[in-house]
Amino acid sequence: MRKPRVGQIFSLRTLSKYQTRPPMILVNGLAEQADSWCTNRPAWSKQFDVKVPELLVYDGDALHRHIETGGEVTVGYLADRLHTFLEEFVQKPPYHLVGSSLGCQVILTYAIRNPEKVGKIVLMAPSGFYGDENLPVIEGVSRSNYGTLVGSVFYRKYLANEDLIRAFERKFKDRKWKKGVLKTLRGTVGHSVSDLLEKVPHPVLVIWGADDKVLSDVPGSIRAADRMIRARQVVIPKCGHAPQIEKSRLVNSLVSKYLRDKLTNVPQQLDAARWLRQNPVSSTTVKA
Repeated sequence: MRKPRVGQIFSLRTLSKYQTRPPMILVNGLAEQADSWCTNRPAWSKQFDVKVPELLVYDGDALHRHIETGGEVTVGYLADRLHTFLEEFVQKPPYHLVGSSLGCQVILTYAIRNPEKVGKIVLMAPSGFYGDENLPVIEGVSRSNYGTLVGSVFYRKYLANEDLIRAFERKFKDRKWKKGVLKTLRGTVGHSVSDLLEKVPHPVLVIWGADDKVLSDVPGSIRAADRMIRARQVVIPKCGHAPQIEKSRLVNSLVSKYLRDKLTNVPQQLDAARWLRQNPVSSTTVKA
């Protein structure tokens, strides 16, 4: 029997390592698409089998078939779609679930329904925890104000550049895409997962942007998240509603270490309890 060549041994070892990577599922938010993870996937793919289910393809035939048969686009509906994706196309639980904004509500809904299939959870700027939300996407749709829509997401204004604004403008000019967005807004705006927080049995890392202008009460949301029995929380200074984009290198490191049980200590400047003591009332709270 021939001995395997050096190249063959290397290939077998590489394949074995590739096949044993735990699955990481990325679920984006309302105003995002799968490419919003473009600065994260290469880094995380080194340790995890990264999957990005396209749950919200606003001009997609599947979504519009659902709409045309009278279906509502709710958080529950999106959690069902996530379940279908995992059952049919991944099939390797337990899954590490990583979400942004509305995607966090979808993840928590799925996790409560299927606790045995979930490993760890990472939530970035999660919506629906506490208080109202400022939703510039509504103004962007109704008034064609795409600059406001994009600019509200980031602390660093240069990220809301003309190319990104024009990309959103092109999308919203597509009637099918716009209809999909509007139906999703109607079905998800105002939805709360507050009643689920105490029921989450999984380890959870929550990442907040200190200067999030979409969440109306960041301190209130942090206090609400403390009701999750195994939650760890960090707050990133000078960061808005999309930490995975605006602070991608830091977020990549935090998430990777957390999911591999290597996040032993949270840096003092990111400690949520410390930030909360300094900011008991949010600067972004909407005043009556």
